[in-house]
Amino acid sequence: MKSMLRNPPGFVDQDRPHYVCRLHKALYGLKQEPRAWYQELRRYLLTLGFVNFVADTSLFTYRQHGAIIYVLVYVDDMLITGTNTAYVTIFIHTLAARFSLKDLGEMSYCLGLEATRTSKGLHLMQKRYIIDLLAKTNMLNSQPVSNPMSPTPALTLNSGTPHHNPTEYRTVLGSLQYLSFTRPDIAYAVNRLSQFMHAPTDLHWQAAKRILRYLAETSSHGIFIRADTPLTLHAYSDVDWSRNLDNCVSTNAYILYLGGNPISWSSKKQRSVSLSSTEAEYRVVANTASEVSWVCSLLTKLGISLPAPPVIYCDNVSATYLSANPVFHSRMKHVAIDFHFVREYVQSDALRVTHVSTHDQLADALTKLLPRPQFVNCLSKIGVTETPPS
Repeated sequence: MKSMLRNPPGFVDQDRPHYVCRLHKALYGLKQEPRAWYQELRRYLLTLGFVNFVADTSLFTYRQHGAIIYVLVYVDDMLITGTNTAYVTIFIHTLAARFSLKDLGEMSYCLGLEATRTSKGLHLMQKRYIIDLLAKTNMLNSQPVSNPMSPTPALTLNSGTPHHNPTEYRTVLGSLQYLSFTRPDIAYAVNRLSQFMHAPTDLHWQAAKRILRYLAETSSHGIFIRADTPLTLHAYSDVDWSRNLDNCVSTNAYILYLGGNPISWSSKKQRSVSLSSTEAEYRVVANTASEVSWVCSLLTKLGISLPAPPVIYCDNVSATYLSANPVFHSRMKHVAIDFHFVREYVQSDALRVTHVSTHDQLADALTKLLPRPQFVNCLSKIGVTETPPS
């Protein structure tokens, strides 16, 4: 078999043109470099006594002498915090002696996220990221709007004519996906438009620009992490059953809260067509339970114990009964077995699935287009707020 390996230009041996160089050290810029750096950093942290989480391999913890240090790693960027300032300072100096390190002080900006501290908590937003995106797309002076998506025209795969620059559309949608880390209010719109990346049209591009116009109006919005919130875990799960005009696949969503703080959310298509609204709702309850299970595992490793089992709020009565009552199994035999794991959590009292009124369903804004007054009213309820005064 002919080798596909090639030497970089200028490194080809004229006497042995089929030979290639073997690297003994990863070079900056190569695709192997991030993984090689992580492995080296991980080995060093483990020798210091840190523990690497299984639930999240980018998180390391150190527990000794009553002090706790947390290190969160993203390639060569790190967030370091702990319960003892002196221990944290010593660790930073120790790390700087081994690696080239620049201490930027208290977190205010990291990977596009801006943190504003007040006496009541921490506000996270991506205002600078939004402004850069608007400048790149020449949308800084665009007319602002109060909601990210218009109900008309209804978007389908064949809506409009092919966009003249598909790469531009995909680039903007990729940026919006990253922006949704602090903006659950645009999660549904971004999810909807991401379904047309393979063949965007002019109408899809106009809808993407509407999201940018909405962001221009709400650039200082984000999520506020309150310090005085109780340590209770609950989630809202919802689904928009078979409203997709292209394939009738449902859109499911959830928002997970630690106390009153939104910490995780999702809005995406289900993998297959659901035969009933109960099936669709039950699937999203199972997806939410999976996320809740992961968060519980993470909190346990962080040393945080919950005073009560997590609760999932669902506005479908049948799906609520199905998650706890095995008698309903005969009606849902066609549902995959892996969705029924939620019953084990409920029967072992590790999770509760409770009915909630549709009017109190906070995940509604992540599954469908809402009328403007209803959408604006929902913003503060789901946790999206403007930067508080310092």
